[in-house]
Amino acid sequence: MKRILSLALVLVMVFSAFAVNASAADDGVLRFDENGEFKIMHICDCQDDYPANPEMLIFLDAVVKEYKPDLVVLGGDNTVGPENMTKEDKEAAINELVSVFVKNETYFTLVFGNHDHQQGFNDDELFVMYKFFGGKYCLAYDADPSLTGTATHALPVLGSDSIKTGLMLYMFDSNEYVSVNGTSEYDCVHPDQIEWYKSVSKAAEIANGKKVPALAFQHIIVGEVYDALFHESPFDMGELSRSFNGKIYSFLPRTENIESGFLFEFPCPGYYNHGQFDAMVERGDVMGVFSGHDHTNDFVTELDGIKIVNTPGATHGGYSTDFNRGVRMITVNENNPGTFETEVVTTRQLALDNSDYAEEVGISKFGAMIVIAFGEFLMAMGKFTGIFSRLF
Repeated sequence: MKRILSLALVLVMVFSAFAVNASAADDGVLRFDENGEFKIMHICDCQDDYPANPEMLIFLDAVVKEYKPDLVVLGGDNTVGPENMTKEDKEAAINELVSVFVKNETYFTLVFGNHDHQQGFNDDELFVMYKFFGGKYCLAYDADPSLTGTATHALPVLGSDSIKTGLMLYMFDSNEYVSVNGTSEYDCVHPDQIEWYKSVSKAAEIANGKKVPALAFQHIIVGEVYDALFHESPFDMGELSRSFNGKIYSFLPRTENIESGFLFEFPCPGYYNHGQFDAMVERGDVMGVFSGHDHTNDFVTELDGIKIVNTPGATHGGYSTDFNRGVRMITVNENNPGTFETEVVTTRQLALDNSDYAEEVGISKFGAMIVIAFGEFLMAMGKFTGIFSRLF
């Protein structure tokens, strides 16, 4: 059985960072800025093979410069390539991605996806490479190596003028695949990781005298997204339905429950559900859980007080769409605890805002406007059909 860290040890591991001089500019301590804001850039599914598509790297560099996030979260399937890559090529693939953040002096952390390991290296080996090439800008760590997966960890964000924690960021390894009756299915966050989260969450509450608002990040989306987005079906309709958590759901979305964004494909959560979402609801600290994995989805929905958010793929090589290829910005204000703002920054939107980027990658502003306008039309139609979905 996996060893679960004691509450006392969790307190020591997570909050020992508060003993450092938090005013130092380069100490790796995250904090809200002088305006009380903390900005996160969520980048998912780069997986552009190796070498990566230059347009993707140009986009990432430009969007980091434009939005100046306090932290970048790599959301899994970060670097891929042919099977049995050489170690030198895998290191080069990781280096070309993280060098975007290093040269921009931007802190980053990461979770792993289901494809990261498929080039002949396990996630433990990859994690060492990310730490090496990221240097002081890579804040990821393996909170408890005995936990399922690699580099499940938490990052506290301090108040703008305080050593108290104003925000907790939880990074979960949602793992890779699980065999079910001889078939490979997606995995999920495991029970020992859930117990770890509950311990760290309680430790944060004890250390701060109250529950600390939190955001969670993982590659594979939580299964409860189906309860938020789809109607249950009384029978299996083949490709027009999906089964999760002992229920059958029709692909008749509750579009009225989509606060923003596109739903272009069935979400793909893990086959099993070990109660991660229920644990977050019970603890009452997580405001939103962010995932990638489904490249063309970028919706925001909500269930039991928690936003379930999908970030689209940044890939220029894997499957994606011009409507929403991009990254997600998340802004938390310490003066409005328990809430956050989020938006997707697409390649086309950046082309409108940044002429140098548009020229470098060859996107015309007129073409960008057409793509954006058509995307807005599709979203408007989606909301309109939500009127009819209420009838079912």
